[in-house]
Amino acid sequence: MPNETQANSVSKVAVVTGGSRGLGRNTAINLARRGVNVIFTYRANRAVAEAAVLEIKALGTEVIALQLDTGRVSDFEAFVGKAKDALQSLGRSQFDYLVNNAGNSYHAAIAETTEEAFDELVNVHLKGVYFLTQKLLPLMADGGRIINVSSGLARFAVPGISAYASMKGAVEVFTRYLAKELGPRGITANTVAPGAIATDFSGGMVRDIPTYNKMVADATALGRAGVPDDVGPMIASLLSDDNRWVNGQRIEVSGGTYL
Repeated sequence: MPNETQANSVSKVAVVTGGSRGLGRNTAINLARRGVNVIFTYRANRAVAEAAVLEIKALGTEVIALQLDTGRVSDFEAFVGKAKDALQSLGRSQFDYLVNNAGNSYHAAIAETTEEAFDELVNVHLKGVYFLTQKLLPLMADGGRIINVSSGLARFAVPGISAYASMKGAVEVFTRYLAKELGPRGITANTVAPGAIATDFSGGMVRDIPTYNKMVADATALGRAGVPDDVGPMIASLLSDDNRWVNGQRIEVSGGTYL
């Protein structure tokens, strides 16, 4: 039997980009634990996506994985068609929650950052978030919720990550505009900014390199680097009706990094 939270949200549907790994996967799992059906995207690794599908289905909700490179805006129109079909299979014509999570990293000093790498970051983290949201808005139910995943690096500066951090700063501005323009539809938009998390992001630096992990821990008030389960439950909670009056905000989930 579903618990009360699940019973109240069993018909809800979330779209999570980059949901096959890391924070996206953890978010999808925690949404499923609340009875939310999930459509998630993955970029290329079908086997990892299928494993995520099995893990989420085991929680008793419906889940559909769709391939999408969020850096290719030209693919978005076709993706919307796939999303419509996925929603129909779930008995819905609209979805309720959008989590723009998919992303890649880039480490280089300003003097060494290439235009090619910069443009790739723009495509994934800014154009991708902006135009995928634009394309999906007609499929979003009034009263829905949008969360754009940013980074603590948009607040504090760590040398060598300026291009990536700049994209996240732009996304935070975009989020406030979403909140303002979508207010008449009752749709909220917020930014969640994780600190350094031990996943395979950036080649697993925080997870796999002890000296880097210790550097993060030493800079964090709670004395350790984050793990996916520090962030996914928070995003799932923010999407719930308990947080319906939170709008246009940047919420950092970093354990108190560089306070």
